Formats: sequence, structure tokens, C-alpha cells
Amino acid sequence: MKYILILIGLLITATTFAQQMSYDDWKKEAKTEINLQPEYGNADKTKEQLAEDRTFIETVLKQDTTRRKGSEHLVSLGFNYLARGDMETAMRRFNQAWLLDPKNENAYWGFGAIYGTFNDYDMAILEYDKGLAINHGSSVILTDKGTLYFMQFQHDQNIAKLNNAIDLLKKSYAIDNKNVNTTYKLSICYFLNKDCANAWKYYNECKKLGGQPIAENYTTALKNMCGN
Repeated sequence: MKYILILIGLLITATTFAQQMSYDDWKKEAKTEINLQPEYGNADKTKEQLAEDRTFIETVLKQDTTRRKGSEHLVSLGFNYLARGDMETAMRRFNQAWLLDPKNENAYWGFGAIYGTFNDYDMAILEYDKGLAINHGSSVILTDKGTLYFMQFQHDQNIAKLNNAIDLLKKSYAIDNKNVNTTYKLSICYFLNKDCANAWKYYNECKKLGGQPIAENYTTALKNMCGN
């Protein structure tokens, strides 16, 4: 299908960020830097490091009052740094979010996003699954996990991966049907599956929600294949 490459571009633009370092460099640095490993690599920390952790937690609690609030604040900061391409600072914030609240599934959302940005799908899905084990109803993690299966499909055209993407996006949609990112990706996935009825359904729902991510070339592709 001639529109496949166009649609691939749409999904990549919507779900990845500019990187400031290569994945090889990242892995090399992470071998000796626990701050760049999810959950600090589950390393045994020194007395000094543990004391620093306690001081950090006390400082955060003075500002955000609870561990969960502080953890969510740090997740938000992590995604802000990730959007700027500052992978190292983003991972440090996600780790601090985990330190404050290991049961915050969004810390694992952040870990998965880091690996997803590097196109390490296996590691990203592993981290997303840890988050889903804590909260299987996390629509944001379900949508991003579905996006990873779509991104794999774009490389190998394995229809099973496209179907996995649709299943995950549908689960996310059932939890939160107001997310334009989810509805847009559902429309594209159904388009690639040559299911015009559902492609238009989720396209129109995305439009009603504001339609911010819809690209003009996707609208053209959908009309050309499925009619108005």
C-alpha cells in the first residue's frame, strides 16, 4: 500500500522524541551509572547513597506532602525532559519517581518511554508490563504499548503485531474514550487493516475531540481508500 510510509511518519512523529545520545552510548554509560537503569538496576546502595535518598525524600515531602504526589510530579518532569531529548535527566527523574513510590505505575510508563525512544521494543514492553501489573487499567500505558506493536509492524509488516496494536488500543479506548492520541491511532491501524468502517469511526471521534494529531495526508489517504 503506497500510503504505508506516509502513515509510518505520522506515528513516529507522534510518539518519539529527538535524542541527544545514541543507544550504544546510553548502554555503555548505564553499565556503570545506576541512575540510568530502571529501579537503579536494583543495585545495593552504599550508606552514603541511602542517606542521600532519605534526604531527597524528606525534601520532596515538604513540597508535595505525599510520596504519590511527589512521584507524579517527577514523572511529569521526566516526560518534559524526554520531550527535549535529554534522556539522562529524564531517566533520573523517572527513577526518583520510582524511589518515592515503587507502586506508581507511571514510573514504569516513563521507563518504557525511554526504551521506546531508542526503539528497543523488548525492553520498553517489559517496563510497560511492569506498570500494567500494578494497574492493568492504565490507558496511557496501554496506548503506548499498542504504539510499540504498530512500530514493529511498520518494520516487518507482520499482521499479528498490527492486531496486537489494535487490541491494546481498544482496551485503552474502553477505559478512556476521550484520548485523541488513542482514537487517532485506532483509525490508522484499522485503515492499514483495510477496515474502512472502523477507520472512519475513530477518525470522526478524534475530530470531535479536537483532532489535533490528524495530519492532512492521512485524511487524504483515508478518503482515497475508503471514500468520503
